[in-house]
Amino acid sequence: MAIIDNAIYVDGVRTENPVTLSETFERMRERDGMGWIGLYRPSEEEIREVAEEFGIHALVVEDALSGHQRAKLERYGDVLFMVLRPARYLDDLEEVEFGEVHVLVGPDFVVTIRHAESPDLGRVRRRLEADPALLAHGPEAVLYAILDEVVDEYTPVLAGLENDIDEIESQLFEENTDATQRIYDLGREVIDFQRATQPLSGMLEALLRGSDKYQVTEELQRYLRDVLDHTLRVSDRATTFRTVLDNALTVESTIVARRQNEEMRRMTELSIRQNDEVKKISGWAAILFAPTLVGTIYGMNFDHMPELHWLLGYPMAVGMMIALGFGLYAAFKRKGWL
Repeated sequence: MAIIDNAIYVDGVRTENPVTLSETFERMRERDGMGWIGLYRPSEEEIREVAEEFGIHALVVEDALSGHQRAKLERYGDVLFMVLRPARYLDDLEEVEFGEVHVLVGPDFVVTIRHAESPDLGRVRRRLEADPALLAHGPEAVLYAILDEVVDEYTPVLAGLENDIDEIESQLFEENTDATQRIYDLGREVIDFQRATQPLSGMLEALLRGSDKYQVTEELQRYLRDVLDHTLRVSDRATTFRTVLDNALTVESTIVARRQNEEMRRMTELSIRQNDEVKKISGWAAILFAPTLVGTIYGMNFDHMPELHWLLGYPMAVGMMIALGFGLYAAFKRKGWL
């Protein structure tokens, strides 16, 4: 069986610990007490057995079986069905892990169906058993304590997310560091955290609005308002985190764009310098080519060539080579190639 704990309470005091569900159903009505059944990843047969005994709606059974529900509050007659998304921060992985717990609250029973390690419902039970006066308020007191535990467990998650955001802000202006992927991943975690926490304020407000109709005591209403206050603070901080991450992503994009522009500028400057070198090399090659061309022509071994036996032929060839060289040098110098 997936039963983690199973007890019957009379006037806030634990009186019996039934071994089976059928025994719980029988004894809680005999003693006119409240049954609190804690299930961990139960089978379909176990959920249907509980639903049949307590007259729970088929849609609730369907939701409890499928899991992966959003945080919500629904009422089916005198049975309240609540889905909560607890969370815990994993320090070694630097990420948030989300759980899921379903709470069914009736006039004389509470059934909790936990699909993950969080929250620690054993701690909730021990807290209430140590305070019979609070537990004597009935199933709504158990619901309050579970809500309070889930919201309290959000505090270390907020601290972990805040620490991650501080690290990202420190990395933004470091050289050779790309924080874009981490900002995006952390942003997704904050969004998931908001989806888990934001519905809680509306759920608690709905519970408070129905307090008179369902005879919730004034003392218990004070406790619920306190949880609502904590929930609103959690939601506000999560919203702030998302804003900070959006701004960080904008700053990171600006920094990346600036680095790319600087890199393009350096590449452009390098290309310009390379072009200048190519111009110099090309200019000197042209200067050297002109005298070589003249020397090559007049160095050909032919008997019949113009100016071959002319007395001024040699000085003319040398002068032509010098003149071409200086002429090309002056032309390239004027164009800025040399």
